[in-house]
Amino acid sequence: MNTYNLLWQRILAELELTFSEETFSEVFSQLSTVHKFANDHVYVLAPSEFIKNRISRLYLSKINDLALKLHGSPIRFKFVTESEIVPEETLISPERNLSLKYRPGNLNATYTFDNFVVGKSNMFAFRMAMKVADQPGAVANPLYIFGDVGLGKTHLMQAIGNYILDQDINKKVLYVKADGFIEDFANLLKREQMDDFNAKYRDIDILLVDDIQIMGGATKTQMEFFKLFDVLYGQNKQIVITSDKPASELKNIMTRLTSRFEVGLTVDIQVPDLEHRIEILKRKLQSESSDIHDIPNEVLDFIASSFVTNIRELEGALKRVLFYCLTNNLDMTIESANEALEPLLKTKRKSDSLNENNYDKIQSIVSDFYQITLEDLIGKKRHSKYILPRHIAMYIIKTKYNIPYKTIGSLFGDRDHSTVLAACEKIDNDLKQDPSLRLAVDTINKKIDTFNKK
Repeated sequence: MNTYNLLWQRILAELELTFSEETFSEVFSQLSTVHKFANDHVYVLAPSEFIKNRISRLYLSKINDLALKLHGSPIRFKFVTESEIVPEETLISPERNLSLKYRPGNLNATYTFDNFVVGKSNMFAFRMAMKVADQPGAVANPLYIFGDVGLGKTHLMQAIGNYILDQDINKKVLYVKADGFIEDFANLLKREQMDDFNAKYRDIDILLVDDIQIMGGATKTQMEFFKLFDVLYGQNKQIVITSDKPASELKNIMTRLTSRFEVGLTVDIQVPDLEHRIEILKRKLQSESSDIHDIPNEVLDFIASSFVTNIRELEGALKRVLFYCLTNNLDMTIESANEALEPLLKTKRKSDSLNENNYDKIQSIVSDFYQITLEDLIGKKRHSKYILPRHIAMYIIKTKYNIPYKTIGSLFGDRDHSTVLAACEKIDNDLKQDPSLRLAVDTINKKIDTFNKK
């Protein structure tokens, strides 16, 4: 990882310990990106002019003092907003060219065929996805991709959309998760804005729908999606759908829809074998701006053997080992990797001992829903993007299985029972007032119920 980005991460860690959870979340939680280093100044992207001015006025002196202490030589920080950045400048961070990351149609530009690691578990799905991207509407329509959480379905789906846009920037591609479609349809019913809804979903060339199983039980939404499907299919517009199971096994989805899904081509993605997982780690290592370029094979083997079923968790474990060894100036050995991963491995062992109630699967589903790693879900980070999913996971485990707060705390890095109690009470209270939170929790519960019925 770039030296200055690592320095900033260390400063953030110190600030998180110094200030209250509320202050850190409000001011610092979105400041993860180093823009550049120039003239002894490290430039950090601020999300707004207000945050930039607040930091410059109240906290800049503290930040520069920490920089001197941790870096060992004079270095200053400066905070800028995106509007102040000169377009031709590039970011110095794990996510290079952040402004280019997001493309039209909700696509993430980092999901490409080039960085999708192919192995036996996903070879057929990969090849057919490339054929569909090369000839949208002509090869397999719809393309239905299924597989368990964290195996690369979303990556492959969005790679199709990105490839099509690379060939023809005028193509209209739309990526949406099924819960997003449900929310859009609910808003349509409230506001009766059919023209806006149709403009979004019908005036397109490619429709990519993620996690279709979430629509289970939403009868009115399914009827609207059925009509949309027939319109696009009739116009030979490419449709790609992902799910956690074959269309024939979807629960509470109307038969007329599942039969439509099976008209095209169904492909699956399986759990990668050890060799494939090691290759994924090597490719991930190449993409990291890390000061460590060569990790011993036995360390990669250790990580790949410890995290088997979820690629997202696997990559998160590698990143944790990198950070841990760089921050503590440790050699990359199995011992240091084990030390870095012990909190995660400890939680996995505890989860395994309680596996009959699927607590680990709840954690995995929640982390996948919010697109964070399992490490961050159970870890100590107090950023707002991690706090809410963590609290929701605690709340769902408590409401579903009514186990002691202390036991739940043991699944989240040995947190105190009072912390879990407060988290559960907060979610319970917020659910009464926040419709978007209710929708999120309901959607997650549906995914959990679907898994439990397997």
